Amino acid sequence: MGELGIGIGWRPEIAAVVEALPGVDWVEVVAENICAGHLPDSLVRLRERGVTVVPHGVSLGLGGADRPDPERLAALGEKATALGAPLVTEHIAFVRAGGPLTATPLLEAGHLLPVPRTRDALDVLCENVRIAQDALPVPLALENIAALFAWPDQEMTEGRFLAELVERTGVRLLIDVANLHTNHLNRGEDPARALAELPVEAIAYVHVAGGVERDGVWHDTHAHPVPEPVLSILADLASRVSPPGVLLERDDRFPPAEELASELATIRATVSAARPAVRRGASVARAAAPAEAPLLIGAGARVSGGPMPAAVAPSPPVPEAPGAGTDADTGEARQRVGVAQAALLSALVAGTPVPEGFDQRRLGVQARALAAKRAGVVAKVAPELPEILGEAYRPAFLAYARSRPMTAGYRRDALAFVEHLLVAGRPEDPVVRRRLTRWWQERAGTRPPGRAARLVRAAREVLVGGGRR
Repeated sequence: MGELGIGIGWRPEIAAVVEALPGVDWVEVVAENICAGHLPDSLVRLRERGVTVVPHGVSLGLGGADRPDPERLAALGEKATALGAPLVTEHIAFVRAGGPLTATPLLEAGHLLPVPRTRDALDVLCENVRIAQDALPVPLALENIAALFAWPDQEMTEGRFLAELVERTGVRLLIDVANLHTNHLNRGEDPARALAELPVEAIAYVHVAGGVERDGVWHDTHAHPVPEPVLSILADLASRVSPPGVLLERDDRFPPAEELASELATIRATVSAARPAVRRGASVARAAAPAEAPLLIGAGARVSGGPMPAAVAPSPPVPEAPGAGTDADTGEARQRVGVAQAALLSALVAGTPVPEGFDQRRLGVQARALAAKRAGVVAKVAPELPEILGEAYRPAFLAYARSRPMTAGYRRDALAFVEHLLVAGRPEDPVVRRRLTRWWQERAGTRPPGRAARLVRAAREVLVGGGRR
């Protein structure tokens, strides 16, 4: 495919706005928020107008220790086919840990968490990416994520890690310049160095978003205007290579349509102003390079003559990088990565001790952010709960989340939260408790726990809680 152009993240809350916005060349949709067999009418209308729609996954967890779930891969592929998408995108992150691989409880983060930039983690990631590439009907691009904390004993910079990932798998990149800004403020990582080290010719498209400083760290909220430093990183990237597409992400606190249109115009102007440098650099490269200079896609490599014309076309097979592990080695690496990720996630969501080498304060900030996000998402998937519980909803959910990590999706989490309240005989108001009981019964498909069951479960929770301490 050719250029994507300037786009915006499609969200149900602003579906009508996105359809009417001028200057929107394409859109991206969170893959987990749609069904392949029943696409939202707004997306259907956009497709009928010829607007490209790209599904963006958030739950594969390709950076996790386990191999990708075949059912999740199949679902993502079905959505790409239903949308007629030229590619799908996901993240370099882990979202769950534990389970049979580590003989520990399976835990869900409900969030994208950073992978350690080590040889073990890279071996696991590369194998997972190859599995995903083989299963998907269209090319795959992976996004760098934002993080509040860093792993100890990193072996590579982010740019080098991404470069080796591309070299070994041929996967495309989705570079989020807002995430580079976040990691600069939170972890002291230089965005310019990252851009200089990664193969910019492998970029499928670029994300731009806003954030806010809170608790002494920068939070990538997607709920605030794009700050000037993020636009500066975008300009730096666009001066190195013409990005095939740039997309504005906004997930909450949606502003008026005029503000979104203004941000899109600013993004377009930022990219356009930087592009002459790319053309001048390309002209110099063509004049200086030998006539038969090869195209190289590797660590920090550049393509003579400018960017590749089909930035999201399938990549040719890429030879395995020296030092890549065998299947047996990768199995051992999975075990080591799995143990480390399970220990970290348990500290974040189950209150176990912080693993050695991590910044305890930063992990505390991350743990609170995970619980707050969990409460917010549950409120969205089960909006009746805040309505029934009123102002008591949020403190009650946060108290529940402190000792009960999420082990399945958000809908199951909502049921578990309500069951937890009912087991404890709460809320005290009998009218509210009856409404909550009715809500739980309608969705759980069974009778709510009686007094005897509540006593047994309460005793069990006391024992389990004592074990955790």
